[in-house]
Amino acid sequence: MTQAVAVPEGGFRFVPGVYQYSAGVAAQPGFALERVRFAEPVPLMRGFALIAEALAAAGRPKAAFAACELRSPAPFTEEGFAAFNRIYGGVLQDWGLFRDGLNPVARSNVCPEIAPPAEPCFHAFVYTVPEAAAPPSFAVAGSGEAQEGKGNYRDHTVALGDLSPAGMRTKARWVLGEMERRMGVLGGGWAATTGVQVYTVHDIHPFLAEELVARGAARHGVTWQFCRPPVVDLEYEMDCRSIWRERVLPVR
Repeated sequence: MTQAVAVPEGGFRFVPGVYQYSAGVAAQPGFALERVRFAEPVPLMRGFALIAEALAAAGRPKAAFAACELRSPAPFTEEGFAAFNRIYGGVLQDWGLFRDGLNPVARSNVCPEIAPPAEPCFHAFVYTVPEAAAPPSFAVAGSGEAQEGKGNYRDHTVALGDLSPAGMRTKARWVLGEMERRMGVLGGGWAATTGVQVYTVHDIHPFLAEELVARGAARHGVTWQFCRPPVVDLEYEMDCRSIWRERVLPVR
């Protein structure tokens, strides 16, 4: 089974994933994750600058940057996604965040179907703060219905092109299983979640009760974001978190 890797200077551990993101993060004992959502989407490079400012203001090093949520204009081709990830990952490398070639920062990147941003933007970010008696906290990266790290998405997509209720249920089951796998590595589960997000433009009601509610994934409800996953032909994505302190940051 995959083991989480500690980032001592950041105060968290991560589940190894792919170049562009880790599969999830959890605060180490003595630390807590905090989530900050921008009041409006912030273009990528400006977002990195604001995150650096927020970390400095909190007295935290850049290594405390643990996770983020992005919004993009439309699903990428696989080649376009790889090119974008090189730009994004390059900043993390410049910040000195990679550990033995592994990206520790968890991420979701989805595409609003209505009123999308003109360019890739930050929606939210997560970082660690010292807190001696903090309860466990984690943030699981977004996953669509394709196994990652296989060289491409299309050849490893569950129910490729099947948008029927049965096809969407199959996709959701796979993604729910991946959420559970990632939480398991971090020592968590649905019972610990404080937020669960679904990203799709397709109807989730035919399987909502049996697949999400029945297994505990909607214990506090589900936030359905009317967004597409970031790669063409992916249709269903989720992420989840157990974070006890969240706030909204005005955009200057």
